[in-house]
Amino acid sequence: MATSSQLLWIIVPVYNEADNFPALYKEITTKIKTPHKIVVVYDYDEDNTVPVVKKQQKSDKRLILHKNTRGRGVLNAILSGFDYVKSGPMLVTMADLSDELDVVDTMYDLHQKGADIVCGSRYMKGGKQIGGPLLKRSLSRIAGVSLKWIRGFPTHDVTNNFKLYDKSVIDDIEIESSGGFEVATEITVKAFNQHKKIEQVPSTWRDRTAGESNFKLWRWLPSYLRWYFKALF
Repeated sequence: MATSSQLLWIIVPVYNEADNFPALYKEITTKIKTPHKIVVVYDYDEDNTVPVVKKQQKSDKRLILHKNTRGRGVLNAILSGFDYVKSGPMLVTMADLSDELDVVDTMYDLHQKGADIVCGSRYMKGGKQIGGPLLKRSLSRIAGVSLKWIRGFPTHDVTNNFKLYDKSVIDDIEIESSGGFEVATEITVKAFNQHKKIEQVPSTWRDRTAGESNFKLWRWLPSYLRWYFKALF
């Protein structure tokens, strides 16, 4: 249950994001007015993001470096971030600057008004998706919009990882995902089936301009389809 003046925990999985992190840090600190802490989750000590974060930590105690305790990979990094947070709202965003963060304060306000999950939505009115592989964009849009209209999902964008969760929602769900970013779909589907309150805000996603994407469409597609069909039927 949301209470006033809760701290927002921003979970950022990283994998060699030294080129992107300074710009991400600037985006967070200039666009997010909500009181927050930033949990940077990394897999191994040699990750080139680590020294960049350590340097910034000297002037900003809101930055937390947290080593992935569940094993390597983006899924385990996200779950390790969830483990670190004990209560309150948690925002997941990537270090590649793909998510425009000017909607985060609105997402936080919706959580404070009782939302258990607030979804950034590329496919509702006002949302955008710029760049990225055509097949990936098309499948994601079809999944989100069809669940909205067929099942009455409260979001047009079930697959987007740019979401704010209340910690209690994660505690109430047995997460079964074994691959990557499909965990956001699983959580949203299970929360919907548990009648949790889910809201959405229009958001913009842009393809990364530096570094290499860790998204593996063909490896993870069966897992996405698993949760899509569980939601549909």
